[in-house]
Amino acid sequence: MSSSLHSPLGSISGVAQSAVQNLSRHRLALLCAAGLGVTAVASWMWWKRNRLELRHVGTVSQLIIYPIKSCRGVSVQEAECIDLGLVNEELEDRHWLVVTEDGHMVTGRQEPRMVLISVTGCGDSLCLEAPGMEKLVVPVPLPKSNKVLDCRVFGSDIQGRDSGEEASIWLTSYFQSSKPYRLVHFESGMMKPRKSNDKEKLFRDKDLIAYPDASPIMLLSETSLEDLNKRMEQPVSLGNFRPCIVVSGCQAFAEDGWDDVKVGTTRLKRVMACGRCILTTVDPNTGVLSRKEPLDTLRTFRQSDPSLSHLYKTSPLFGQYYGVEQTGRLRVGDPVYHVVRRG
Repeated sequence: MSSSLHSPLGSISGVAQSAVQNLSRHRLALLCAAGLGVTAVASWMWWKRNRLELRHVGTVSQLIIYPIKSCRGVSVQEAECIDLGLVNEELEDRHWLVVTEDGHMVTGRQEPRMVLISVTGCGDSLCLEAPGMEKLVVPVPLPKSNKVLDCRVFGSDIQGRDSGEEASIWLTSYFQSSKPYRLVHFESGMMKPRKSNDKEKLFRDKDLIAYPDASPIMLLSETSLEDLNKRMEQPVSLGNFRPCIVVSGCQAFAEDGWDDVKVGTTRLKRVMACGRCILTTVDPNTGVLSRKEPLDTLRTFRQSDPSLSHLYKTSPLFGQYYGVEQTGRLRVGDPVYHVVRRG
């Protein structure tokens, strides 16, 4: 009797337990699906809020590398953009520096005729030519037996390997200096670079340089130069301003607003405008320092906002300084994109 009563009750209990388990599984599945749905919606909303738009704003018209600080630049068709700036084979932007015997930098501000020294890559050498001088050939890389000198660039310590006596005699003779000059080379991967924010506080800790004033990249548009020249009695050239990347096909001074730029496979972050100094008044064709134009004209329409005078003081602004966000390659003819976040 008892067994006949327990059997139906056991079956009912089993069915109830199974139903509860099935309900729990379905509820769990529903909860998981709901959770995935919420995650998907949240991800989509984040992507929509942070997605990037590439706006075509111009085209690379020139790439210029200045191997020796203050000497003539070399136009190249393509370049690699490393953290320290543009590189094309043995040509590295501002990786060579003229110094005094005690290691202090010498630029076109002190020796204006430096802008007449042309520098070219000659396979495994760097070739220097200047008016009235025979060609100087400097091996690349320099012999490891050459001394490493402690140098000073805008108050910051940095090293450079000395190029030897022949280069020193050549430079000292060209400048007709009573004191010897020397040529040093910064060796990437072997020597510690300077930090851009040691010179200009707006740069990030990751922005690094060898011997440039402050920035690994300076960008300028052709139309900005054209606008300036319309105001000048005597036109000036890109040689007065020494940009690395020259852009065409945009409005004058459009680069002032390109905070995030993609060129080729390279990504650049705008940091600040380039405040101009007396080096721009050295005529790149004669090596004569006037201390007047184009600075006088630039001051009439390119002064900074008074709220930024602590950054630029009285220097007029022309061209833009960029830090390297993503290394890569770029070439003449590449489209220039302004990277914009879409809401």
